Amino acid sequence: MTQMTPPERDEEAVSQFVETFAALLSDAGWQRMSARVFMALMTHDSGAMTASELAERLQVSPAAVSGAVRYLGRLDLVTRERQPGTRRDIYRVRNDAWHDAVMGRDPVLTQWEARLSEAADLLGPETPAGRRFTESVEFFMFLQQELGGMMERWRAHRDELRAKYDPR
Repeated sequence: MTQMTPPERDEEAVSQFVETFAALLSDAGWQRMSARVFMALMTHDSGAMTASELAERLQVSPAAVSGAVRYLGRLDLVTRERQPGTRRDIYRVRNDAWHDAVMGRDPVLTQWEARLSEAADLLGPETPAGRRFTESVEFFMFLQQELGGMMERWRAHRDELRAKYDPR
């Protein structure tokens, strides 16, 4: 069986994509450097690079990379591994990073729901402001209920895709 060689990539276009998508993530609230590092890892076939490789690819200092991977590690989107036989660390993006990013919002949504509920009680459910907060609480409750089921459906769909594209 012959092994397929991946097509040649336009590295300039890949770099432009990294910057463009990182800007989208930054607009959505991500730290800019963390978004760049995340996308650099996502676009690398192995999904893993050292800090110096990331710094070179993004044309930034290793210190900037260090802060970014620490942030991504706290979000459980990137893991740090020791490069065998060296003292260098390898940063690896998780294949299920998007799933984890969405599910990582669950505790935040729970906190928002609790605080919004306090505001609804404080303002009174009969007032326009109180009703607005009550509806917000209901929205977050609905979102969390749906999110769990949606993630279960995603995992089943993902497993089907994996079986289709990687039938080992």
